[in-house]
Amino acid sequence: MYRTVFKPVMDFMVALFVLIVSSPVTLLTTIVLFFLNGGRPFFFQVRPGKDERLFKIIKFKTMNDKTDSEGNLLPDADRLTWYGGIVRKLSIDELPQMINVLKGDMSLIGPRPLLVEYLELYDSVQKRRHEVRPGISGWAQVNGRNTLSWESKIEHDVWYVDHLSFGLDLKILFLTVKKVVISEGISGENSVTMEKFKGTKK
Repeated sequence: MYRTVFKPVMDFMVALFVLIVSSPVTLLTTIVLFFLNGGRPFFFQVRPGKDERLFKIIKFKTMNDKTDSEGNLLPDADRLTWYGGIVRKLSIDELPQMINVLKGDMSLIGPRPLLVEYLELYDSVQKRRHEVRPGISGWAQVNGRNTLSWESKIEHDVWYVDHLSFGLDLKILFLTVKKVVISEGISGENSVTMEKFKGTKK
């Protein structure tokens, strides 16, 4: 009952409340990133959701599109803008995903939606992470975030699917706020994003 009825209703109500309360921050961030990123304050990318249904995720664009002399994008760390770094550290870049929650593409809590190209790399157990709506934060994020290996991160996702409950979601929500405040579990200073998932299937 919680998974199919109460959780979606709570997601919608909380997401709407957060969007309203955070509107001043969202507006300021949109304006600043508009100028820093050449008129492109938002980042859109197709991701797989529940039952591997594809949707377009919305985030603040924290990196510019600067390239080298050969036209190749510079490393992530070189393209991260000064304000983009602040936005990431405070997890403000996740705020636009509340729109995804309102649309029913995502939940507040659940496995993070990863790249579409990873779908063919999952084994039968890892694919179970798509049995629920993806979330803005999840069990893996509060248990190490980018410091976890890909295998461990996905194991946490599947564990969440098997143990999903109101109490667990509240615990993850509390731990998420705590980790954002103390900036725990983010990537090292020399890496902005994790290396790509290579797959574990034999």
